[in-house]
Amino acid sequence: MSKIMNIVVLAKQVPDTRNVGKDAMKADGTVNRAALPAIFNPEDLNALEQALRLKDRFEGSTVSILTMGPARAAEIIRESLYRGADKGFLLSGREFAGSDTLATSYALSCAIRNFPQVDVIVCGRQAIDGDTAQVGPQVAEKLGLPQITYVEEILDAKDGKITVKRRLENGIEVVEGKLPLVLTVNGSAAECRPRNAKRTMKFKRAKTPSERQESADDYADLYDSAAYLNITEWSVADIEHDAKWLGLSGSPTKVKQIESVVFTAKESKKLTAADSEIDELMKELIVNHTIG
Repeated sequence: MSKIMNIVVLAKQVPDTRNVGKDAMKADGTVNRAALPAIFNPEDLNALEQALRLKDRFEGSTVSILTMGPARAAEIIRESLYRGADKGFLLSGREFAGSDTLATSYALSCAIRNFPQVDVIVCGRQAIDGDTAQVGPQVAEKLGLPQITYVEEILDAKDGKITVKRRLENGIEVVEGKLPLVLTVNGSAAECRPRNAKRTMKFKRAKTPSERQESADDYADLYDSAAYLNITEWSVADIEHDAKWLGLSGSPTKVKQIESVVFTAKESKKLTAADSEIDELMKELIVNHTIG
C-alpha cells in the first residue's frame, strides 16, 4: 500500500517588485506592502505544483498551505485551493510585522509544530521581495529536519525516502533524502497547474475568521455547514513561541534603501585613451548600476 503523505507548502504573498516606486519603503526600513500590488510568490507556485504531483501519486495524501502575513494574504490560500490544495492556514498578527528571514522562519517553524504529522515541507527557493533563499533552510534547521535545496523535480518517494533532481549552476544531480524533510524548489521546475473551474466555484467563498468579520455578506449558515470554506487563522496566541524572536525584535536584518533600477538607452559617449576618462566612465557605470 502506498504511503499517505501529509505535505505542507510554505507560500508567501509578495509585493510585485516589477512596480517599485518612491513609496515602496517605510521610514523604519521595512517594505511598504500597501503601496505595491500583491502577487503569489512565483517559485512558491512551482513548489505547490511539486506538492500536488506528490499528492496525485499517493492517494489519500493532503496538501496544506501555510502562509504568514496580513489578512489579505489569504488570497494565495484560495489560489492554492483552486489548484488542488486541501487546507489553508494563515499565521497573522501585528506581532509578526517587520519580520526578516530569521523571524519569519522562527514563526513558521513554531506554526508547523501545530500540525500533528508532516512528511514533506515544500517551499520556493526564494521570494522575489528579498531574494535571500534563507527561509526554507532556516525552517529545516529550526525543526531539526534534513533539507534538499534547488529541487527541480520530485522523482520518487518510497521506503521512507524521497528522490529528487536538483538544478545547479553547472548541471543537475539526483539526491535522496530521508522523510520527513524540507524541499526548496527552483523556478526552473514545472509551472503550477491552472485553476480548476469546479474547485474555483467550490472554494471562492473560503475565508478566514477575520475576513468573515470584515465582510458585509452574511453567509453564517454556509460556513457552519461547509467546513471546507473555513480557512484556519492562527494568531501569536496559537503557537508556542518566545516573543523576542518574533517581528522586528527578532529581526537583526534592516533594509537601508530600496530603489528601482531601470536600464535605458541614452546618448553615446566618445572616449579617448586617457586614464582619467576611463576612470570617470567606470565611476558613472557603478553609480547607475550598470556594473558593480
